Amino acid sequence: MSSLTEDSGATARGAAEEPPGPRRPGGRRPGETRTRAAILDAARTCFAERGYDATSLRRIAAEAGVDQALLHHFYGTKENLFLQALELPARMREAIGAAARGPRDGLGERLVRAHLTVWEDLSARPALLTLVRSAPVHQAAAAHLRENLGGVLGAALAEPIGGGEDARLRANLVATQLIGLSLTRYILALEPLADADADTVAGLYSPALQAVIDADRTQPAPQAATSASRTATQPPSA
Repeated sequence: MSSLTEDSGATARGAAEEPPGPRRPGGRRPGETRTRAAILDAARTCFAERGYDATSLRRIAAEAGVDQALLHHFYGTKENLFLQALELPARMREAIGAAARGPRDGLGERLVRAHLTVWEDLSARPALLTLVRSAPVHQAAAAHLRENLGGVLGAALAEPIGGGEDARLRANLVATQLIGLSLTRYILALEPLADADADTVAGLYSPALQAVIDADRTQPAPQAATSASRTATQPPSA
């Protein structure tokens, strides 16, 4: 009996003397990360469906299945949560960048197909819908769209479009065509465009982008064109 007691005491002392195990690394706990992501996904869904003004924090909390206090805890304000929800999906950046790599011929079609591929991805669409739908009525969204999509396209097209005087303008026009396609197909749902398959849309729409991309090859420089126009309208000298 004495031996058993001594053994038990030794075991207890040994356990007490054992050094503590390794501490958990710092940073957010996995549960917090999942909650933040769930709130952001819910916000994108709600903003995409209802817009900024008609979306309340209570509705976002209900969509995410969390207490509304957690929205304030993680994101502070509705405005800040909205700005986080506006982030252009990384996949769009990657797709545009990949499409721009390659020969200039066929660039318009590659851009249209890349753009449609990302929009057809249902996991990326809420963020894109939020961004495009909010831009006309929300200054922050407009700035975000201009700086992000415009910046991504500008950087991606800088080399293939070339460095002519109107290169930046042509890059802006390409962005305009892609945003317009998104608006009419996915937000306004204009038929038959909304239900047309991506291959058909790309085949019909790509030449419009390619024409802008190649405008420096097919059109005279603006200054030269103006001079030619003035020369043509001048009366002949006596």
